[in-house]
Formats: sequence, structure tokens, C-alpha cells
Amino acid sequence: MTNVSMKSDSFEPATETAAHLLDNWFDPIESGVRERVREFIEALICGELDAALARPRYGRAKNEDACSAGIVGHRHGSRTRSLTGSFGKTEITVPRARLQTSDGRTTTEWHSKALRTYQRRTLTADALIAGAYLAGTNTRRVRRALAALFRGAVSKDIVSRVWRKIKSDWDAWNARSLAAEPIVRLILDGTVVRVRLDRKATLISLLVVIGVREDGQKVLLAVKNMGGESAEAWRTVLDDLIARGLRRPAFLIVDGAPGLEKASAAVWDGVPVQRCTVHKHRNLLAHAPERLHEEIGADYTDMIYAATPEDIAARRKAFIRKWRLKHRPVADSLEEAGDRLFSFAQLPPSQWRSARTTNAIERLHEEFKRRIKTQTVLPSAETAAMLFWALVASGQINMRKVDGWQTLATRTIDQPIDLAA
Repeated sequence: MTNVSMKSDSFEPATETAAHLLDNWFDPIESGVRERVREFIEALICGELDAALARPRYGRAKNEDACSAGIVGHRHGSRTRSLTGSFGKTEITVPRARLQTSDGRTTTEWHSKALRTYQRRTLTADALIAGAYLAGTNTRRVRRALAALFRGAVSKDIVSRVWRKIKSDWDAWNARSLAAEPIVRLILDGTVVRVRLDRKATLISLLVVIGVREDGQKVLLAVKNMGGESAEAWRTVLDDLIARGLRRPAFLIVDGAPGLEKASAAVWDGVPVQRCTVHKHRNLLAHAPERLHEEIGADYTDMIYAATPEDIAARRKAFIRKWRLKHRPVADSLEEAGDRLFSFAQLPPSQWRSARTTNAIERLHEEFKRRIKTQTVLPSAETAAMLFWALVASGQINMRKVDGWQTLATRTIDQPIDLAA
């Protein structure tokens, strides 16, 4: 009994220390800023009203000042508003005033431009809430993650309302006109995600289209959730872009999916199409045992990154001759891609790096998958597409200009290089 008692006593100092572990974490700077936020906001709004009435509170303005301001009115009390920002939740006193209308017969209520009617959160607060949600978490986790910053002022309902605002922006983005977009090149690819449909986890495809403007800037044009990457699915995406005014592109970069190539040929017959060289490299390796992968990769890289169209053609012939004898499925896989694997050689050499692959979309796919890693199943197919779009729309991913953008105005070579084996 004595030993037990001694052990119990020995834990008391440690428990007491743990209870006061965070006592010295008080930040006088942070506390001081938060305490003065109310004063600052109230002073800001009062200054706005003083400017509108052309006189300070309890002051009188000369008639000519009021006339020159074009506003005549009077204050009539104040009201209390609750505002949540990165500074937390605070109660502020907002002054009220009545302004005469232009006919001079009636008056209207004055409204602050800094603090909008019915506004309960700052734009920064909404951006923080949306950013946390877009990071791949759910409404409850957002509430818990931001509780300390907002002092517990963010409820699940607030997160949902912010998300509904994002939903309205998403709908507007999907319906926007593309007639004024100077698109000269398209990059198209799809990715698979798991979503909840009829209470069951289901795999769907997100079909993504990136456009390249005349100045080389990449821009996201479409993200559609579809059942797969069939020709019909891709045709739906392309028809929607055309219906909204997208001009005929001068060059297409695709991942090699048969459905995409069939759909693009149906709507833009004659446009040069580039098969992604990275996807084809993976296909070649899939047709060979692992012991041959290094050798295949070396030969393939030597061919794809040759300096001139003539060198590419010569090395392609050598690749096919060698692998027909050594492991024919590899040669057959390369021949399957045909001329489309080398369409980039029709462009100026400065553009080859950006035209060989769909890497611009692959980067978006990777970042999107990283963000949703904590959610094994997304709530719905539409939510998946919205999350993908919001990564770019919110500025969390920035797309730079393509390499060689200075020569985008240069026409492609009319005749492809000689690729006959």
C-alpha cells in the first residue's frame, strides 16, 4: 500500500506542470491588435459617413459644402453589428444616417461601402474558410481548424454558406462565354476519382481542358465529371466549349485515349494532334519485362529528344528495327502511335518542350489528388469537379506561360517529318 501511495504522489507535480504548460503562451502583440480592431473598424465607418455628409459628428457644414458634395442628410443613432475576420469575432457600433434623394422630397438609408449590408464576415475570413475546405477537409474539420483563429465563431453552417457562394461562382464559370479567349492550343486529359453515388463509393472521370492563349498563358477552360473517357463523354465536353464560342485551335495535345482522339477528330478534323510522349513511354515499358526497361527508356529518350526532325526520323527507324528483333511488342506499341507521337516536330524547336506532353494537366491532377488524400471518398461528382476548379480559381495553383510562347504565332510545318520505318 505504501508503494502505491508513493507512486501516486510522485505523479502530482507532473500533472500540475502539464495543466499549466501553455500559461506562458500569451502574446501581448496579438492580444493588443485584436482589442483595437473594434476601434479601428468603427473609426473607418464613421470617417466614411463624415465624408458622405461633408461634416463630422456634432459639426455643421457650410451650405456650399453640402451642395458641392451633392448630399444632404442627417444622422439618426446607431446599431450594433457582429463581424468576424482574421482578427476573430467582434461587436461593432455602426452609425446610421438618412440622405435626401435627388428630388429632395424623400430620404433613403445611408449604407457603408466598407461594410456591406448584412455582411457578417470579412472577405479574408471567407477566403480562409474556403481555402481550408479546398485543402481536402470537411466542414467539421474546417470549424475545428479555424476555431482558435476565429475564437470559435465559425460554425458548420457558416462553412456551408461560404461553400454555397463558391458554388454560385462555379456555375457562372461553367456558363461564361469563350468567344473573346484567344486560344491557339488545347491540352486535354482525364483523371479518375472516387465519389459517393447512391451511398456507394464509385469511380468517375474528371475530363480537364487547358487552353493556351496567343501570349502563351495557360488557362483552365473546362472540368467535367463524366462516367468515363469514351468518345461520347469527350464529345460532350468539346461541344460545350464550341457552343460557348471557343475558336478552332491550331494544335492539340492529348494523352492517347482512343475516345478523346475520336471526339477531337470529329469536331476539329485536320488540326495537328500530339500524343503525350510520357504516356507512350509508360505504354512501351508495360509491354516489356522489367530487365529491359532501362534500355528501352534510353533508346526512347534518345529518339524523342533528338535535336532536329531528321534526327528524330532516323532514330525512330533505328528504334523500330532494333525492337522488332529484340522484343516485338515494344516496336508494335511505338508504331501504334504513328505520326501523332512526333507532331511537336512541326513546331519551332523552342516550343518542343511544352508541346511533347500533357504535363500541364498532370501537375493539376497530382495537386488535386494530394488535396483530397484525407477524403477517401468525395461527397459527390459535382463536388469533385468544383474542388478541381477551385484550386486554380483560388490562386492555390498558378499556371505560367508555356515554354517558347514567343513563337506561338509561327505556323506549323504543313508536311510532317518522314516517319516511315
